[in-house]
Formats: sequence, C-alpha cells, structure tokens
Amino acid sequence: MDVNRLVKWIVIIAIIVAAWKYALPWAKKQVQGHAISGIATDSSCVAAAQRASEAWGSGLHNFVNPPYDLGAWSGFRDDVEKKIATAEFQCRASSQSCDAARSAMTDLKNLIAELDAAITNGSPVPDDAVQRQEAIDTKIEAAAELARSGK
Repeated sequence: MDVNRLVKWIVIIAIIVAAWKYALPWAKKQVQGHAISGIATDSSCVAAAQRASEAWGSGLHNFVNPPYDLGAWSGFRDDVEKKIATAEFQCRASSQSCDAARSAMTDLKNLIAELDAAITNGSPVPDDAVQRQEAIDTKIEAAAELARSGK
C-alpha cells in the first residue's frame, strides 16, 4: 500500500469517527426537539419513554471511544435504566400506545445490556447500535401518534 492510499484511508476513518461522535448526536437532538413538541399533548407513558430514549441518546456519545470510564458508564447506565423503569411503570395500561412504548423500552434495555457487556469487557460496540436506536425512536414516535389518536 502506498503512502497516498494510506493517507486517504486515514482521512476517511477520521471523517467517519467525527460523524459518529459529533454529527449523529447533533442530528438526533435536532430531530428529537421536533418530536418533543408533538409529545406535549400525549400520555405520560409515551412522554416517559421519550425521556428515557433522550437520556440514552444524549449521553451515549461519551462512551463511543475507548478508554471507557467504567464509573461514569455505570452511573449513566443506572440513570437511563431508572428512566426506563419509570416509563414501563407509566405504560402499564393496556392500550396500543402503551404497548408500543413498552416494546421500545424493551428494545432499549436490550441495547443497553449489549453495550454494557461490550464496554465492561472491552469488546467492540455492536455495529448496528445506531440503527437499533433509530428503530427505538421510531417505535416511540408511533406510540405518540397512537396516543394522540386515543389508542
């Protein structure tokens, strides 16, 4: 491999890391800001699920690259898990919106468990973590729409 090709790969990798660490959280925050205004009229169940997802998304960027501060990770994980427990408690009703929000919280708990295992064991973070977070947010948005329509 010649030096020119090596430099190109280093630049490409740097761009990907910067996009993962800065651009993606910024874009998610912008999108979630719009979603929050729509959730103001929904049930406390969906709003609690949204808060749990926001807490996860807003703090995760601190744990994208090793070395990891395991104490900070533990505190962050515990805070998000408390928010998930609150959402699950508020979503105990038998409605379509609560079912969708509970499903999103189950997915979020599974994602947290996988990232916890990766971070504490020093193994790579799952490649599909971003897509899974987007799917969770989509479920919460669907739950909000169901709640607005009274379901």
